[in-house]
Amino acid sequence: MQTNKPSVASIFAPKTPAPKNPIPSSSPAFGTPAHTLKPFAVTPPTKATILPILLPPATLRPLAFRTFTKKHSLTLTSSALQELATFIGRHCGSGWREEGLAEKVLEEVAKSWKNRSGGVIVDGASKELKDILKTLEGNMSGGRIATGRELSRQNSLTLDAGLESDHTNTRLGLRPLVSLTREDSQTSFGMSALGVAEEDHDDDGLNDPRKWLKVISAFEQPRMLYNVSKKHFERDPSKPSLMPPASHKTTMFRNRYNVIHQRLLRNESFQSSSVATTKGPPSLKRSSSSVLTTQQTHKITPIANLLGRHGTHHMLLGLLSILPTGNLAINDLTGTISLDLSHAVAIPEDSAWFTPGMIVLVDGVYEEEEESTGKGLSGSTGIGGIIGGRFQGFFIGQPPCEKRKVTLGVSGPDGGPDHTIGGGFGWIDFLGVGSERAVGPKMRKLEQRLLRSSPPDQDVPSRGRIVILGELTLDQPRALEALRKILTIYATEPEGASPMAFVLTGNFTQYAVMAGGGASGGSVEYKEHFDALASVLADFPTLLQSATFVFVPGDNDGWASSFSGGAAVPLPRRGVPDMFTSRVRRAFATANAELGSNSNNGGGEAIWTSNPSRLSIFGPSHEIVVFRDDMSARLRRTAVRLNSSSSHPDADDETESQQKKTKDKKNPPPTDDDIEMSTSTPDPTPADEDETMDIDPSSSSSLPYDIRTARRLVKTVLDQGYLCPFRQSVRPVHWDHGSSPLHLYPLPTALVLVDPSAPPFCITYEGCHVVNPGPLLVPGRRGVGRWVEYTLGSAGGAGSGTGTGTGRVRECLF
Repeated sequence: MQTNKPSVASIFAPKTPAPKNPIPSSSPAFGTPAHTLKPFAVTPPTKATILPILLPPATLRPLAFRTFTKKHSLTLTSSALQELATFIGRHCGSGWREEGLAEKVLEEVAKSWKNRSGGVIVDGASKELKDILKTLEGNMSGGRIATGRELSRQNSLTLDAGLESDHTNTRLGLRPLVSLTREDSQTSFGMSALGVAEEDHDDDGLNDPRKWLKVISAFEQPRMLYNVSKKHFERDPSKPSLMPPASHKTTMFRNRYNVIHQRLLRNESFQSSSVATTKGPPSLKRSSSSVLTTQQTHKITPIANLLGRHGTHHMLLGLLSILPTGNLAINDLTGTISLDLSHAVAIPEDSAWFTPGMIVLVDGVYEEEEESTGKGLSGSTGIGGIIGGRFQGFFIGQPPCEKRKVTLGVSGPDGGPDHTIGGGFGWIDFLGVGSERAVGPKMRKLEQRLLRSSPPDQDVPSRGRIVILGELTLDQPRALEALRKILTIYATEPEGASPMAFVLTGNFTQYAVMAGGGASGGSVEYKEHFDALASVLADFPTLLQSATFVFVPGDNDGWASSFSGGAAVPLPRRGVPDMFTSRVRRAFATANAELGSNSNNGGGEAIWTSNPSRLSIFGPSHEIVVFRDDMSARLRRTAVRLNSSSSHPDADDETESQQKKTKDKKNPPPTDDDIEMSTSTPDPTPADEDETMDIDPSSSSSLPYDIRTARRLVKTVLDQGYLCPFRQSVRPVHWDHGSSPLHLYPLPTALVLVDPSAPPFCITYEGCHVVNPGPLLVPGRRGVGRWVEYTLGSAGGAGSGTGTGTGRVRECLF
């Protein structure tokens, strides 16, 4: 039992009652009476000592959930809840509920935890929580926090020196650069080195938006794994290797399934209501109403639970695979079952591809084996977890996509109810540039200040542009001519308004020259191609001084083509070796030397990155994924044929494609130097709509072939949330690098999918803007070059940090 210490007045008070008429003191200095006067007597506290109680954690759980999870997006472990219940019961007593004492304590603990960057998981065994409770215990009196302001100052983080003193106890969660001395789990949950001071930067170099551009290689990106028990992402502690043990392959597929499964369970279509009454089994088939009611919730059944349930209706989520017998199967973490899709229909119809290696939703009926059906017994589990019988699928669909702002748990700019169920992952640093909730608001303010420093003018182009060039085959002289023409267009723009970056993607040669014969094996010719590229770039020193050139390789580039012969190489793959690009780097060094040291721009640079790679602009505000792959052609070769309303949809598509190619060959070349693509490119729609890509079969059937193909490709990739949804034999993946670099979760703000086998397009789907420039040289049209110009989204219009930019396909004559 805790007792209050005697006050100072009670120590010096007389032990006998004071007289009715006290005699004043003879002290002339103070003129105080000899004994305490009744009007000035210190009254004892109205309440006695706080009596500790035994507070069960289950009783405190609802209040702790509202404070930590709903308000601060933190997750309490059972041990942390036990620690808080013990602390509140000891220091708040029976008034923890009626007087609101527990709520104030929980609020202060949550704020102090976020100030210490402890992550989103509050663990009772952590040293941070014990230090917070110890500090809080010394500042409590009578069950209340007496010095809350001083407590906040003690637990607040130290910000940059430019911040004012009254901002010291603001809970921004930023961490200065010098404090990032160790790479642990807190760096992925907290903040990175993107701490920005509140005041304006005096350095003119930081006023250039290009200085906030960071190219992140696939081998530099943090490797995150989803923890099912904690429902949270954690950094993979193992060291990556190109030849890991076989267990890492299982971990890669298991992590991919867990990410899609938790994303699916957070969807409102899979949230069951306690008051809803379902009528009939749920189905993937779209109802007439666009809004799902409480009676249309779905439920996923594990494959192992199908045993003994012959003839029942179920919905499965699993990986499409091929059995050794050649039959199609679906498997999840519990087992595998043979799959029959002879009567299955895609939902929505003809909106996506389905290939072995994808994780899909299948709705159908389980059928046992014939010999076991007559006996009334269920099919048994065979070798490798294969369940006897088969699953007759009637409907098949892609797992619904999730918007970026929903994944990060950030509300929309209008304050709408766009929060995801369960909080979101706003405190996770997926790229190593800072989390959304830590540095996102500050980065958007900085972006708005830098990109809108001058009054808007239609004649002056924006600095926040990225020029994306498709397949640049350097062994074709016409490709260098097209590149020279494109660079000439941007070199004539006003100073300070040129694009901030140029993205040049491979294949840089038509064939895998590194696999050629001869004494050099093609390496000498390969280097000569880049020397020719350097001579073209050297003619535009202003662009080399003011822009960042990013080079993304293809499958025909070195060194991977030396053993692949032009076939699909394992992903991710490293950039072109430095020995071939030395002349290009020398061209940038010469241009920057001419710029002089008195310029604050710092000069441009050439970055040879991996495939795929990511561009981070203003921290987590803009994430652009660049990927070079012939994905459309690979999907067509490996897709599973399903029933369709048309008799031969593929044949119709091929006929329409041949008609389009013939039409392109007959058309004369354009006469303008700069032409906007309007025939094969749908107009981009605002990113704040729920779904900007119409996938209704009735409306999409009347669209041109190119637009339908582009939408089908975009929906397949983004719904899968994975850049390589194929079997390992079709498109191999490095097991230790197949998690984060290839995942599209959370969705990026833009995806640059360089696919020459698909038509060029610019489409926005679920807030992600997907662009495909196609090859640089337009097939069938001599003397025409094509590229995509991507403009960053408006910072003011993207209050949630998920602003989507706009891209447009451009053409020129050379």
